[in-house]
Amino acid sequence: MIPVAEARARILDRLRPTEAEIVHLAEAWGRVAALPLCARVTQPPQDLSAMDGYALRAADGAEGARLRVAGSAPAGHPWTGTLQPGEALRLFTGSPIPDGADTVLLQEDAAEADGIVTVREAVAAGRHVRRTGQDFAAGDVLVPAGRRLTARDVGLAAAGNLPWVTVHRRPRVAILATGDEIALPGEPIPPGGIVSSNAHALAAFLRAIGAEPMVLPIAPDDTDTIAAAASVSSDLLVTSGGASVGEHDLVQHALAQRGLAVDFWKIAMRPGKPLMFGHMGATPVLGLPGNPVSALVCAVLFLLPAVARLAGRSDSGVPHESARLGAPLPANDRRADHLRASLAPGPDGVPVATAFSRQDSALLRLLAAADALILRPPGAPPAAAGETVEIIRLAALGI
Repeated sequence: MIPVAEARARILDRLRPTEAEIVHLAEAWGRVAALPLCARVTQPPQDLSAMDGYALRAADGAEGARLRVAGSAPAGHPWTGTLQPGEALRLFTGSPIPDGADTVLLQEDAAEADGIVTVREAVAAGRHVRRTGQDFAAGDVLVPAGRRLTARDVGLAAAGNLPWVTVHRRPRVAILATGDEIALPGEPIPPGGIVSSNAHALAAFLRAIGAEPMVLPIAPDDTDTIAAAASVSSDLLVTSGGASVGEHDLVQHALAQRGLAVDFWKIAMRPGKPLMFGHMGATPVLGLPGNPVSALVCAVLFLLPAVARLAGRSDSGVPHESARLGAPLPANDRRADHLRASLAPGPDGVPVATAFSRQDSALLRLLAAADALILRPPGAPPAAAGETVEIIRLAALGI
């Protein structure tokens, strides 16, 4: 058995990002920038008013001053003249500041009548003025390569006048569940069989992390059928079940017919020990356990960073954070443990993680109810309530 960190590193070392493609900005959310997104314009393009009010010279803005209103400039309708001493220009949020003005008098600090505005509160130079290029300048890098684009990034790119962006193609991930005993939801369940949840759960997870899942028909325990099903073209093949070496664990043997070279199998972790990784020609293969909880925990630890690497992300780690234990935990054995747990707010802002009393890896309902995984390294000593532990939040990952 190899450690979790070593297994993850060996997987990532064999993966390369997908090729780049150009997409419309409206389709860019969730995609990974293949090239830096650079502004094509300066924002703001000129000095603008941050508030409704009057543009004037600060030297004319003493309390009680009376200024002639030279005109009005709604946003989108700039005033082309030059403001003279003793004059003010009515403007609104987003209106360009005219030549000759250097400040804005708020409308609530002014009183206008018969073309004259009276200053009720003195102004200072530069107040309520958004300077040219205050946000960014043409040529600035708005989003670096390798970043998965958020709604904020898309808005920033739009402001930078970028209608098209260069991103990595979404990784195509094929999902192959195997076993005589399983059926997809809605299909006839074989005698002594169960409904398979792994394919749909993994597909949902893959969509959440930016991949395109392809759910293949369930392959029975037959080497030729498994080998034929695995022939689909994809950037990554994920199998569920049958990755071990038991009498009915046929995935390794079946895929060997198509050239599978196994890099490793068996991880020093719980749940999820029988995990396999290798290559079938140019296609990487990740063999997940058939147990549904084990499969999803392994998806967090290995499939998430694998897809991040394939998608071209600069970060491919699994996000951890600190929490405090809500209840004591016993000493751990030689395998890394990943305990399903609830989270509650802590008095100091640090969440409190409490492991469920039952950790059976077949209890999918408890995984669905869990907020996080508590990470317990191999050989960890007993931990008391209140001690600091590392956790992985599940909801933020789409699982």
